Amino acid sequence: MTRTMQALWLEDGQLRYRDDVPVPTPGPGEALVRMRWAGICGTDLEMVKGYYPFTGVLGHEFVGEVAAAPDAAEWVGRRVVGEINITCGQCRFCRRGLERHCENRTVLGILGHDGVFAEYVTLPVRNLHPVPEGVPDEAAVFTEPLAAALEILEQVHVRPTDRVLVLGTGRLGQLIARVLRLTGAEVHGVTRRERSAALLRRHGVQPIAPEQVPTAAYPVVVEATGSPQGLELARQAVEPTGRIVLKSTYAHPRSLNLSPVVVDELTLVGSRCGPFAPALRLLEAGLVDPRDLVDARYPLAEGVQAFAHAARPGVFKVLLRAPATPGG
Repeated sequence: MTRTMQALWLEDGQLRYRDDVPVPTPGPGEALVRMRWAGICGTDLEMVKGYYPFTGVLGHEFVGEVAAAPDAAEWVGRRVVGEINITCGQCRFCRRGLERHCENRTVLGILGHDGVFAEYVTLPVRNLHPVPEGVPDEAAVFTEPLAAALEILEQVHVRPTDRVLVLGTGRLGQLIARVLRLTGAEVHGVTRRERSAALLRRHGVQPIAPEQVPTAAYPVVVEATGSPQGLELARQAVEPTGRIVLKSTYAHPRSLNLSPVVVDELTLVGSRCGPFAPALRLLEAGLVDPRDLVDARYPLAEGVQAFAHAARPGVFKVLLRAPATPGG
């Protein structure tokens, strides 16, 4: 194995391609994962804008293959996805089962740990999940955002008789709408774009224009626009005693008038990562097939161009292909 690798490196707000990044060495309990495909998400775009100060390799959505695992040789050669929070297992939150809020955590491609826009990445073996044989790479790469969509159902009870509104029907919002539709609820997705509307209809979700959103009409509203306008529309659309699920991350602080939250007795729910095992089961069963969200595929060496493509309005998922990826 060569000692250096290709990677997309973020430093001082500048993203650049490098071919001289050292290949990481797995430590105790870790695996070295060779990338196959990685996906660019909204958080990655916000990181470049300064959402969180970070220097290193970006990226956290991936499917790969275990190249080495000194303490777990049975994993070598297995196709895997991986949870993005690397935790200590010993702090007060880890001991209470709140590992995602570990006081000492690092986060893949976001906080203190190089990410997956590279040829190789290291992760603890305990973070890995084997990909079922029947799930193609281009579906498996969506495991992390699909898990984030499923987290909503871990946090909020959605009844089959509910009406649910999804604001922001882009990369993540489309997955959220599909997951919520599996509950039997009537799901509306806000969009002005015909392609987005067509994808929603294909999966049983009713598209609605922003100006057509009724006031105080939904017991559950999911805000995934990443814009302050979306947050204000969510507040207007939710009915009294309803729940607003916040899925957006912002590069800059936002203000919120909390008086209506008090008066209407609203519940605000912050929501980020989610359960990988159910996401993989949905993919394996074909209950969610996200491959129609792939808009473009780029080799890793053209990653900067891929980011520019992903940042265009209306673009869904842009994938990065690692060198020597099977099938392409």
